[in-house]
Amino acid sequence: MKKIKQTIILFASIATLISCQDAIEIDQPGRLDSAAAFQTTEDLELGILNVYNGLDTTNEIGFTSRFTDEIRLGFDNGGQAVGLFSWQLDESNGNASSMWVSSYANILRANLLIEGSANVTAADAAEQAEIDNIVGQAYAIRAYNHFRLLSYFSTDLTDDNAAGVPAVDYIPAFDAAPDRDTNGDVFTLIDADLAFATASITESSNIFFTQDAITALKARMAAYRGQYTVAAPLAQQLLTAYPIANRADYENMFLDQGNAEIIMKLERTIADSYDNQGTGDTGGGWAGSLFAFIGPDLGGSPYLEMGKSLADEFVVGDIRRDVNLIEYAVGAVLPDREVHVVDKYEGSEGVPLMNDLKVFRSSEMLFILAEGRVSQGLLNGPGSAGELLDDLRAQRFGAAQPTVTYANATEAYGDILDERRIELAFEGHRYQDLRRLGALGNREITRDPIDCAINGACVLPVSDFRYTFPIPLAEIQGNQGMRAQQNPGYSIN
Repeated sequence: MKKIKQTIILFASIATLISCQDAIEIDQPGRLDSAAAFQTTEDLELGILNVYNGLDTTNEIGFTSRFTDEIRLGFDNGGQAVGLFSWQLDESNGNASSMWVSSYANILRANLLIEGSANVTAADAAEQAEIDNIVGQAYAIRAYNHFRLLSYFSTDLTDDNAAGVPAVDYIPAFDAAPDRDTNGDVFTLIDADLAFATASITESSNIFFTQDAITALKARMAAYRGQYTVAAPLAQQLLTAYPIANRADYENMFLDQGNAEIIMKLERTIADSYDNQGTGDTGGGWAGSLFAFIGPDLGGSPYLEMGKSLADEFVVGDIRRDVNLIEYAVGAVLPDREVHVVDKYEGSEGVPLMNDLKVFRSSEMLFILAEGRVSQGLLNGPGSAGELLDDLRAQRFGAAQPTVTYANATEAYGDILDERRIELAFEGHRYQDLRRLGALGNREITRDPIDCAINGACVLPVSDFRYTFPIPLAEIQGNQGMRAQQNPGYSIN
């Protein structure tokens, strides 16, 4: 994996074309197949960069911020995000379609590399180790994408018999029309892929899948499945290796000037294929352009602002307030309300709104560990969920904060959700957090009345069917078997 940054920039110019070919030329005569495409280790190095280029989280960030209670329509809004802000989610939704298509395109690219790697013969043990490292990352990326799909399209990740998504560990024929596999079947494939990746990966850079990134993915998956006896030890292992950042390191992390507590991130840099505006719901460009047209602060024309109910949770003295929010009092910008500018993605490398995307952070591992403690009944005292959240707040404020005591598990889960809301704001977690923990913690999408006065979309109970994505219309049209497998609440026409 030599000269990675320069190669990514060079390779980005053809990655979009390759991605489109993946989607429409699966079995076209004359196509450059995996045997012809991958003949040397250098071919595999370029190939895995193409697979990585398909990884992006701005779709999750854009959808989650708009659909949940993270944003309000900004004072410079011209109609952007109105549909999602009004909870319009159906089988024609662009986020659901983008999630489905981009994930399976990325899986296909990984499959092509895995298949093609069989044609490459190493000259020595060192070259074989590099081949194994590359192929192991392809397996890890395939696992990541299958889990990403499950986490949005499965109605219940805790039920292995529930309908999941098609498990694709092969290169499908052009007219392939797979059915939905069960969650258990998909997780069986994911587990096998991660086992192969664990045995193969030697990569140490946090912009790629490392052994620690695999561990973080396993911890997140186990938590989402409610398997805390599996999740907690993995989360503890990472929390020990990646201590929670102090105030200065936390700020530098989001300015892309430090890597404290980052287990894995997706690097965004000048002239790569994401170096552009991505103001639509599905993203695809600078993360900051999901909230502003030009740059940070008022001069950047923010068309989406932080929602008031979220802004009110950021307390003066908390470094997360400084990183996430620029506040203007009533009268400073508008006569009738405050203005809360989203500031998490100021920009880097001299490019406004362009920042690396944090995939796994140790603070998420702390929350997973805290969830595990609650599941064990360890609410208060040494080694408890309460102590873990106290430790996090102490780092964010720079001093110990008053300890919160929980009377029961509902209060504890609720506080974890509240703290996750602050810590992981605008990183694409809120929708997932509510759909899996909202009922346990008595939380739901809740907007301040001033934010939802425009459309009346103020509270969405976690029992609503829209906490699960619909199978996209484009998939149903091309795969008629999916018509009868649509998720509850959505049209099958």
